[in-house]
Amino acid sequence: MKITNHFLSGENIKIEQTPNISGEFASGLPDTLVMHYTGGSSAESSVRHLCKKSAKASAHLVIGRDGKIFQLAPFNVITWHAGRSSWKERNGLNKYSIGIELDNAGELTDNGSGKFFSWFNKAYATEEVYSGIHRNRTSSSFWHSYTEEQLEKTFDVCELISEHYNIKEIIGHEEIAPARKSDPGPAFPLDRMREQILTENRRSEEAENSPGESVQSIVNVSKLNIRKGPGVQYGMASEPLLNGAIVKPLKTNNGWTEVEYNVRGWVSSQYIKPLV
Repeated sequence: MKITNHFLSGENIKIEQTPNISGEFASGLPDTLVMHYTGGSSAESSVRHLCKKSAKASAHLVIGRDGKIFQLAPFNVITWHAGRSSWKERNGLNKYSIGIELDNAGELTDNGSGKFFSWFNKAYATEEVYSGIHRNRTSSSFWHSYTEEQLEKTFDVCELISEHYNIKEIIGHEEIAPARKSDPGPAFPLDRMREQILTENRRSEEAENSPGESVQSIVNVSKLNIRKGPGVQYGMASEPLLNGAIVKPLKTNNGWTEVEYNVRGWVSSQYIKPLV
């Protein structure tokens, strides 16, 4: 996966351009990602809605539950995903941010039958449900879970966008419009995304400013494949690295980091964490 002329290219990526845009970003922007859930029944239905002029809404990406990505606008133009919003000293976050929508029904209702229902009355089994406390509330409620494939693709594409556009903030719609919105909700690992991707960006900047300084990271999954190049198409450089292995990052490339650990090889950047 790569970005060329502000469009993604690679497997499982489809372009469906929306008319709901407001021209190009100002110089130095975008510098923020805003995460959403669609609150719809499928990625395809959400894409169709966001591509209608009458919707008066849009986003740059919609990511399906199977990991398929729909791009609705190039990353250098403003889309209409944030609405009335504020964050720190800024108002109207559309002007500063790339909007990413994940196919997800959002908050669910328990009717006591062992099934949970969306606002559009679709039933979900228990294994599709996440129970947790929303960051803007004090009590637990039920939410549609995100899939493993969806989260993996979301982390990969957000890391790629962050590197390409020098992203400084990753925020949820629920944070910039807390009185109106609850997405992406507690089922989405927003804080982990911020920690992994923004820390990676800061580490790269620090490495550029201090080229002679050695930075170490730790593997934070049970087993991590180490490959001969930056992508799953490359063969293994050695046996997988185990949880807790200390590696030395050398350089990054589209969501992959070249590391040194007995041998040199490439690992997915989201599965290593800088040592504090």
